[in-house]
Amino acid sequence: MHGVNQTAYGLWTAVIFNIVIFGLFAYSAFKPATKRDWRTFGAFTAFIVALFSEMFGYPLTIYILYSILGRNYPVLDPFTHYNGHLWVALAGGSPILFNILHPLSNLLIFSGLVVISIGWRAIHSGNGGLVTSGIYRFVRHPQYSGFILTIIGFLIQWPTIITLIMAPILFVMYTRLAKKEEKEMIKMFGEEYIKYMKEVPRFIPKINFRIGKH
Repeated sequence: MHGVNQTAYGLWTAVIFNIVIFGLFAYSAFKPATKRDWRTFGAFTAFIVALFSEMFGYPLTIYILYSILGRNYPVLDPFTHYNGHLWVALAGGSPILFNILHPLSNLLIFSGLVVISIGWRAIHSGNGGLVTSGIYRFVRHPQYSGFILTIIGFLIQWPTIITLIMAPILFVMYTRLAKKEEKEMIKMFGEEYIKYMKEVPRFIPKINFRIGKH
């Protein structure tokens, strides 16, 4: 593991390794079949390529910001691993913010991967039937929820100009893909799925705050 005062760039083996690992995981969970599926998968792949290329390869965003801000850049050495966390750097290298955001981002990333995995297992164990149990009791599209959670985690941990632009585009693509799948499910399951749609949200679980009667 790199120390906080060490650079963490030019590590192209790490770039390739992370792209391959996350790419294969996304492919196995997403299983693209249609052109729309492949476009969505391709967009996510482009996101992780841009992310890890800057995280371990060449810090383009930091160079751009440093060239614009010059001496006004909020930290003295923007090219250490510690200051590569852009939110922390823009806060003047705050160790408190680092200690909050870094574990939080990891929690979101790995929680997203777990949600994707659980959703994938549930849908493939359904043998073509309508799955409304398990994680599907809380959201209709847990795999997309997991991808969104993972992307948000990466944006907290290592935002770049490119990924900040790409993230909302990916969210729109997931929403469109989810709507297309819902139309197909209505054709297959009719009123049963329409009722399910009314009861279960698309991506974000409902939080019910129940207050006891006095």
